[in-house]
Amino acid sequence: MHRTLPAAAAAVLLGALVATPAAAALKAGDKAPDFTLSGYQAGKPITFSLAEARKKGPVVLYFFPAADTKGCNIEAKMFADATPQFKAAGATVIGVTAGQLDKLQKISSDTDKCSGKFPVAADPGAKIAKQYDAILPMKPDWSDRTSYVISKDGAVVHAYSKLDPSEHVAETLAAVKGLKGGK
Repeated sequence: MHRTLPAAAAAVLLGALVATPAAAALKAGDKAPDFTLSGYQAGKPITFSLAEARKKGPVVLYFFPAADTKGCNIEAKMFADATPQFKAAGATVIGVTAGQLDKLQKISSDTDKCSGKFPVAADPGAKIAKQYDAILPMKPDWSDRTSYVISKDGAVVHAYSKLDPSEHVAETLAAVKGLKGGK
């Protein structure tokens, strides 16, 4: 009987770890690394600079594993649908991926995905994702599904990492709305 208790406790602990979102490496208060990446918005090439975007207000930076895949399409559509709320709160949204870069132009304008409402950028070799510790463990050259809210002064305000795309928009929107004066 004493041997089953440790096994049961281990099972409960393992279950809790599996159910809990993975912790992103950058925590609230950490300095967010600045970057400039090429990408697309509404099918048109763009260059996105985090430093420039921060001048306008907070930035929601969400990493996604691969363009034009089921979970990433769901997440892109959710961010597109919430774009007016993010804009009303003074925030800019940017999606970044290191996977399937050749499909970014298409998803940037697709009405079932980004709808042209926010830019998506390419992170070849996952260089930026590595700086943010947003790497997919089973595919180290691809981004994980990790979302950050970054303040105007460049500090991480909120981080959320979970492969299930369903809560990323709610998590980041709540964090943006919690900022005082867009800081």
